[in-house]
Amino acid sequence: MEVGFLGLGIMGKAMAANLLRHGFRVTVWNRTLAKCQELVALGAAVGETPAAVVAKCRYTIAMLSDPSAALSVVFDKDGVLEQIGEGKGYVDMSTVDAATSCKISEAIKQKGGAFVEAPVSGSKKPAEDGQLVILAAGDKVLYDDMVPAFDVLGKKSFFLGEIGNGAKMKLVVNMIMGSMMNALSEGLSLADNSGLSPQTLLDVLDLGAIANPMFKLKGPSMLQGSYNPAFPLKHQQKDMRLALALGDENAVSMPVAAASNEAFKKARSLGLGDLDFSAVYEVLKGASGSGKA
Repeated sequence: MEVGFLGLGIMGKAMAANLLRHGFRVTVWNRTLAKCQELVALGAAVGETPAAVVAKCRYTIAMLSDPSAALSVVFDKDGVLEQIGEGKGYVDMSTVDAATSCKISEAIKQKGGAFVEAPVSGSKKPAEDGQLVILAAGDKVLYDDMVPAFDVLGKKSFFLGEIGNGAKMKLVVNMIMGSMMNALSEGLSLADNSGLSPQTLLDVLDLGAIANPMFKLKGPSMLQGSYNPAFPLKHQQKDMRLALALGDENAVSMPVAAASNEAFKKARSLGLGDLDFSAVYEVLKGASGSGKA
């Protein structure tokens, strides 16, 4: 199976590499073309533009940073729309809002192509291990065609119906994740400032009803002040913002998410945006009076 792959950031590079390792023929593109070379070493071909990739491949996957990037790759000069058409499918696995997905879907369909949105739950390590959770919606025939690729990229794929549902589900998931990270950060800070061992708190949490892989993975690194970016904080804050906008659209009160978003925004203002989203702990430590921010 031959696929195109647009976007070789933290997630995209790992996902494209997995496809190559499983025997897929992959043509890659990245805005900074030098980033393609690591994939070339694994057997990938390189397309000079998104349009060139779509022209070559029946199926093209995109994994981009935000709605602006997702729209740019489709609508700009040398973009996807210049070559998409009958018999070709476009799968956007970026985390965007439903309105962005709908705009891309309509444009692709007007050209005769098929479109699936398929954002993922999971960060760098699950992407490397093929353990993502895929939240797909849109053209069911294209979804079925992409199942062999989805089975390589993820441990489970959900088909959620009409375009927009995948984007909405991903935003809800990431909103919960961001709020949980803030709660963990506050708890670690409270334990520390109350004379308790934060590590012991992590041990207690891991044995109780709220034990979860995120606390187990992130907690020890947070205590060491190590924030290698599996999921950059700036992207988490973007997802919180988009989730809050979804809440506004549906008149859903989200005070916990709103407070968490403020903490992520504060972290970005302190220059922590390119670190892992768990670096929000530094903001909450500072707010507690530990003197570190």
